[in-house]
Amino acid sequence: MENLDWKNLGFGYSDTNSNVRCYYRDGKWGELEISKSNEITMHMSATCLHYGQEAFEGLKAYRGKDGKIRVFRIEENAKRMQSSARGILMPELPVEKFKEAVFKAIKLNQEYVPPHGSGATLYVRPLLIGVGPQIGVKPATEYLFIVFVMPVGPYFKEGFKPTDYVIYREYDRAAPQGTGTIKVGGNYAASLRAGVRAHSEGYSAVLYLDAREKKYLDECGPANFFGIKGNSYVTPKSESILPSITNKSLRQLAKDMGMTVEERRVPVEELAEFSEAGACGTAAVISPFRSVYDADKDIRYTYGNDPGEVSQKLYNKLINIQCGCEEDPHGWVSIVE
Repeated sequence: MENLDWKNLGFGYSDTNSNVRCYYRDGKWGELEISKSNEITMHMSATCLHYGQEAFEGLKAYRGKDGKIRVFRIEENAKRMQSSARGILMPELPVEKFKEAVFKAIKLNQEYVPPHGSGATLYVRPLLIGVGPQIGVKPATEYLFIVFVMPVGPYFKEGFKPTDYVIYREYDRAAPQGTGTIKVGGNYAASLRAGVRAHSEGYSAVLYLDAREKKYLDECGPANFFGIKGNSYVTPKSESILPSITNKSLRQLAKDMGMTVEERRVPVEELAEFSEAGACGTAAVISPFRSVYDADKDIRYTYGNDPGEVSQKLYNKLINIQCGCEEDPHGWVSIVE
């Protein structure tokens, strides 16, 4: 799209050509449908509105130097949506139908895939909601799956530059044995109060502690946590955090670089021992920490005004694989034909 300022896009919604939809009715998934509407008509007692039967994913499409459009680890997103569906009793969308819908949505809107080198990408949002009417607390019998897309810039306006995070002990994002390990809207609704407060106080996001003991790092509101300690890549192991596909990929890249990867409980005090730390996820990729302020204990952990050497290497490696600028040894990238 010639009139778009690709280099100055924010991370927000914008209309594109069309979206792809698929209904689950009478115990089976239907055919993919194309819609040019950005609205949904549903019953006022749809379960997504009353009982939170809603799950979503986020992935990106990248345009390479060769002009080809690539999608990163799409099967992982499809499987994670299946996990979310199982968690709140929605029908699982087959992996192949998920992939078909995503590829179709990208191809229908391919002129909105930003040019290589612009710093922008095409964000893809698959959404699964219960639309069947139900006033009792029980699963719906009808569901709607949608894939819509939009061009976006960095999730944090600073992009790949260190920013400040904060710890508040009075807020929880998700509880152990709850829905923290699946990607459902309720987890994000629970993070809104803390997130708005953090922004008002000058922080990029909240770094949550575990809900049970308030002793261990959990995750940031929109992303997983990682820290660099010597030659180790350290990330929390928890019963209440979403398994980030970006984090999973960074762990593999760290191993490829000869690093040790540690997935374990991370005491909050260990923040003082990391030479680098940050948040990672599809939207942000890597957001390095400049500092983390523990608001309850009035302690500030600092990491510097520039990205650390390891974070920089991991970031460069990941985005180069995603856009086809480097070899893809693990077969993570799919080309949109």
